[in-house]
Amino acid sequence: MFVTRTRINLAIAATTTAAALFAAGCSSDDTDSMPGMEHGSSSSSAATSGAPAARSDFNDADVTFLQMMYPHHAQAVEMAKLVPTRSGNPQLLALAAEVEKAQAPEMQQISTMLASFGKQAPTASGGHSGHDMAGMMTPEQMSALQAASGVEFDRQWMTMMIDHHTGAIAMANTELTSGANSEAKALAGAIIAAQQAEIGTMRAMLGQG
Repeated sequence: MFVTRTRINLAIAATTTAAALFAAGCSSDDTDSMPGMEHGSSSSSAATSGAPAARSDFNDADVTFLQMMYPHHAQAVEMAKLVPTRSGNPQLLALAAEVEKAQAPEMQQISTMLASFGKQAPTASGGHSGHDMAGMMTPEQMSALQAASGVEFDRQWMTMMIDHHTGAIAMANTELTSGANSEAKALAGAIIAAQQAEIGTMRAMLGQG
C-alpha cells in the first residue's frame, strides 16, 4: 500500500507539474500571440493618429473664395477648350492653352485645400449662378460663344474672358483682404498676377491699348 500510494502521489505530482508547465506555456504562447493583436491595436491607433487633424487655420472667407473660384475656373477651362476648333489665331490658341494649363491644376489644388478644411469638394457648377460670381458667363453667352467661329469667335472669347478674369481678380482681392489661410491667400495672389497679365494681352489683341 505504501508503494502504491507513493506511486500515486508521484503521478499526481508529475501531473500537477506538467499542468503547471502547460499553463505557463499557454500563457507564454498567448503572450507571443498578442503582438499580432497589439499590432492591430497599434495600427488602429496609428491610423487614428495619422488621420489629418481638423484644421483651424482658415475662416469663412477662405472657404467662400475656394468654393466659388472652383466653378469660376471650370468655366474658364471650358471656354479655353473651345478655342482649338473655332479659332485660327495662333496667339489666341497659345493664350487659351495657357489658361487651361494654369487653371486646371489650380482646380485640383482648391479641391485638396477644401478637403483639408473638412469642406465638401466643389463641383464644376458649384451650385452658384452667374449672378453669384463676378465675371461668370450666362448659359446664353456660352451658347453664343459655342456657335461662333473665326474672327467673331476670337472677339467674343476675348471680350468674355476679360470680364471673366476681372471677376476672378475681384474675388481674389477679397480673399487677400478677408481670408486667413496662407495657402488660399497665396493662390489668390497667383491668380491676380496671372490674370492681370492675360487681360493686358487680350486688350492689346483687341486693339484696346
